[in-house]
Amino acid sequence: MQQISKNKLKEFWSQCLEILKDIIPEEEFSVWFSDIEPEKYEDNFLYLKVPTNYYYEYIEAHYVDELIRTIRRIMGQATNLRYMTQVTEADRMMMNSVNHPIVENAPQNTPIILNNTEFPNPFIIPGIKPVKIESQLKDTYNFDNFVEGSCNKFARSAGYAVAQNPGKTAFNPFLIYSSVGLGKTHLAHAIGIQTKRLHPEKTVLYISADQFLRQYVKSVQDHTTNDFLQFYQMMIDVLIMDDIQFLENRTGTQEIFFQIFNWLHSSGKQIIITSDKSPADMGGFDQRVLSRLKWGLNAELQTPDVHTRMEIIKKKLEDNGDIAVPDDVIEYLAYSITTSIRELEGALVSLIAHATLSKHEITIDLARELVDKFVKSNTREITIEYIQKTVCNYFNITLEQMLSKSRKGDIVTARHISMYLSRKLTKSSLVAIGEKCGKKDHATVLHACKSIANSCEINKTFRHNVEEIEKKIMN
Repeated sequence: MQQISKNKLKEFWSQCLEILKDIIPEEEFSVWFSDIEPEKYEDNFLYLKVPTNYYYEYIEAHYVDELIRTIRRIMGQATNLRYMTQVTEADRMMMNSVNHPIVENAPQNTPIILNNTEFPNPFIIPGIKPVKIESQLKDTYNFDNFVEGSCNKFARSAGYAVAQNPGKTAFNPFLIYSSVGLGKTHLAHAIGIQTKRLHPEKTVLYISADQFLRQYVKSVQDHTTNDFLQFYQMMIDVLIMDDIQFLENRTGTQEIFFQIFNWLHSSGKQIIITSDKSPADMGGFDQRVLSRLKWGLNAELQTPDVHTRMEIIKKKLEDNGDIAVPDDVIEYLAYSITTSIRELEGALVSLIAHATLSKHEITIDLARELVDKFVKSNTREITIEYIQKTVCNYFNITLEQMLSKSRKGDIVTARHISMYLSRKLTKSSLVAIGEKCGKKDHATVLHACKSIANSCEINKTFRHNVEEIEKKIMN
């Protein structure tokens, strides 16, 4: 299938979309696939036209496996994927859905012969020569665009040290854990990419625990478990396994992973693992596996503070051509979406896409409209930081002024109201509120809360003002 007509291409793409609708949640499908169009098919490449570079990056990060699998099902296994954008002249570029050379592993000679056949490779069709192991690293997930903050500084520094000297530091295994959407997959890829930059001779493999599980099950069905085991033991220098929690209660898969782990570790190979929880909180794992996961370094990625979230947005914009987004919109996104970097980036992508396609300016009103699609108003986490920002806007003062030691009347009032509403609208302790409100002690916070409550009881106008601020926070 070297070339096909435009009409036939549209027919094939429609078939692909019907399959994808059943795989991808409806709301996500309507956001990310409704505006994609098939442009052409040449030399076994399907060219898809996407609205912006953001679409390309987001789809590559979240849906590329499902997309390529579906395309090959409809259009043949030889089909590969390329993207095209056409928003501005600066954005008229073509992007391959393949890794750049820096993340590619060099072909390897088969180290042993099994039953007079070539060494089996779970990642390629049997018979292809020579054995080539795709790293599966995404080069867009690198250290250059990983924004450092207090929430991830320790993990990032340790990860960088691992990349400089893989398998030779005390950080082996290196386990990164956090809630979803906080950057552990990004950091894992970044370590792998930096390792390839510094040690191009090493074979690096990124694999999700789910993919590893499926490979193992197939090896059992095909009676090739020993071959599967020896592939990982003999061919890999740096193994990166993502989301190991998917191996919970999988006794057989844990056993094979245990054997691979022991071999790689004793051979001075590097093991990097990500999880949604620390080993101490993992259930459904054999104690031998848990003990191995505790051998090296466990590093937690915490929820980024508002300043880090703003830097993440600015970095994302900078990496994609310095797209102009007003400061108040950046602030609004950073204060509104607090628990997930992935969700924050998704809202930004959607905002830019809507503005581009509808030819509207990016405004705070458009941001409010779209944020509600990503974060339900009735479940949105209200933070002390967001309360402070809302109070500062109401009194037309800066956050620095509120957190200062100034005794000016309006600044003191704003400071006290932010403490009062923080206690009312969040689950934070008095100590935590005081720490974020200018490093005040809990007694000062308690006094401020009582003072505001008393003023609301005796002053109708004051109570109305506080209620108005609270409504702004809740909306």
